[in-house]
Amino acid sequence: MLKKMLKQAPFAMATGLLALMCAAAGPALAQSSPPGHALPGQTGMMPAVTPIAHEIHSFYDLTNIIIIAIAVFVLLLMIYVCYRFSASRNPVPSTTTHHTLLEVAWTVIPVLILVVIAIPSFKLLMNQYSYPKPDLTIKAIGNAWFWEHQYPDQGNFTVTSNMLSDEEVAELNQKGVPAIRLLAVDNEVIVPVNKVVHVLVTSNDVIHNWTVQSFGSKIDAVPGRVTSTWFQAEKEGVFYGQCSELCGMNHAFMPIAVRVVSEQVFNDWSGAMKAKDKKKAKEILDKVALDQAGVQAVASAKAGETR
Repeated sequence: MLKKMLKQAPFAMATGLLALMCAAAGPALAQSSPPGHALPGQTGMMPAVTPIAHEIHSFYDLTNIIIIAIAVFVLLLMIYVCYRFSASRNPVPSTTTHHTLLEVAWTVIPVLILVVIAIPSFKLLMNQYSYPKPDLTIKAIGNAWFWEHQYPDQGNFTVTSNMLSDEEVAELNQKGVPAIRLLAVDNEVIVPVNKVVHVLVTSNDVIHNWTVQSFGSKIDAVPGRVTSTWFQAEKEGVFYGQCSELCGMNHAFMPIAVRVVSEQVFNDWSGAMKAKDKKKAKEILDKVALDQAGVQAVASAKAGETR
């Protein structure tokens, strides 16, 4: 009976430990986070709002499950071996040097694990670089240290984005428009919701990197070259990113802010920009920012009530 219990102990411990980890992770996975930026103490990745970002999250979850399962198995196996084959419990060591079934298993099982990882990995890579027909094209240009975004199929106007100062962030927050320190910018990139957006990325000086985590987009901006990425945002709101390449002294101070709006609002805004009526364009965006801030506040309140 004792031998049977010892044999079953590693499996029972593994089941219990995995159940404990899932129970502990539950509140973290269930926590509500406003789209586009992280919360203090938040665990996990930024909320996904594009098909590619959803695939990245699924692949991340799969690999984490495999890694945790392997780590738990190896730990429990080491504990069991130390207990079962200690000098006091096993004074006469076994002389067995080969075990055909075991050697086949520890060769075949890792290969199967790699295949399980490789299939969704290749699918994700293919989808990242299979560009659907664009509804909108934007050219992102990195500079030391700010971003320019051109709209070549909307009259070729340019939106120049510089990080807001702490005073400007405080002023916006007082008006009821959430602005995140070190992430908010003076001129946001505006795109319509549920539309395929191609982003052509380049640089005027050194290597930068155009990254928006919620979109699953991360691509180098290389001087003299044009790289590209794409996204299709499923939700309205403002989504933050940053330069993710060490590009110089102010590398940490060139954020990206993409505001996703309805198609009608985008058409109104782009029409004002093409007409060079920046005052009207700003009025449109100020109203949208206040409206979206109100929606997010209600959603956060409801999420707090359900927790």
